[in-house]
Amino acid sequence: MVAALGARTGHPIAVEMRAPGGFALEDHWNLTDVRDELSRGGFDWVVMQQGPSSLPDSGENLREWSIVFADAIRAGGATPALMTVWPEWYRRSVFDWVIGNYRRAARASGSVLLPAGAAWKALLAAHPKIPLYGPDGFHPTRLGTYAAAVVVYSRLTRSSPVGLPTALSVGGTVYVVNARYARLVQRAAAAALKAEPSLSPRLPSRR
Repeated sequence: MVAALGARTGHPIAVEMRAPGGFALEDHWNLTDVRDELSRGGFDWVVMQQGPSSLPDSGENLREWSIVFADAIRAGGATPALMTVWPEWYRRSVFDWVIGNYRRAARASGSVLLPAGAAWKALLAAHPKIPLYGPDGFHPTRLGTYAAAVVVYSRLTRSSPVGLPTALSVGGTVYVVNARYARLVQRAAAAALKAEPSLSPRLPSRR
């Protein structure tokens, strides 16, 4: 969907994805070809994410492995980024822990933060019935995916999310986002991005 936004706005984006179900960054590093891909280079950005990582142990795991990834990403000539995710519907009370752990990991690794989870939190606080969660109460609906994609696209292209297209061709299928919901999503994305303004993260301390 990020690439579809680029296609509609004149910013072609070529994407490669590694997304085995349930994998943490540590699993990606040890069980996929990601290390070889990063060492070959050729990317402008590499976006990282794992599960909510709301607990102290999982938050520390996120921090440690985002540092490992970010070092390899920079060595390959790309910019590392971390996309904040969201907790399960029944664990909405830990949104702040998810957001905080991703923010700490981004700072520790010197990665650009893509605050999709913060946009989700704001949307749900203002509009509790907005359909971001899918039937399993964790994975996103089309609207939830659009909310995350708008945040990612706007940060990577340094453009405003307000006014982005709402009809997108993804994999040969045209998805049309409800116009009212799209406006709410775009405003929430703009606020989340403004609250996390750094596009030039400081290099991490190794102390």
